[in-house]
Amino acid sequence: MDDKEIFNVFFREKPTMMLVGLKNAKGEMYASSLAKQIDCTYSHVVKILQEMEKSGLINFNKQGRLKILTLTKKGSEIAEHIDNIRSIL
Repeated sequence: MDDKEIFNVFFREKPTMMLVGLKNAKGEMYASSLAKQIDCTYSHVVKILQEMEKSGLINFNKQGRLKILTLTKKGSEIAEHIDNIRSIL
């Protein structure tokens, strides 16, 4: 079993990579750009992001017609831990 497979045994790949992707973003991040980054459909990304928002992991910041994604303090801490675990595996 390779490193990616063992990581996926413990964590669902898409949601965890969304958090890590937001943590490592170099600029403003949108649901559509996050979907492309993790190779996932836009509708699936939005559904996961809505659950993350309910759990207090991310915020949607509306600017005009766009919704910019940001991690909360809790979301940032979890993303950091996920990234650390991924590097260990």
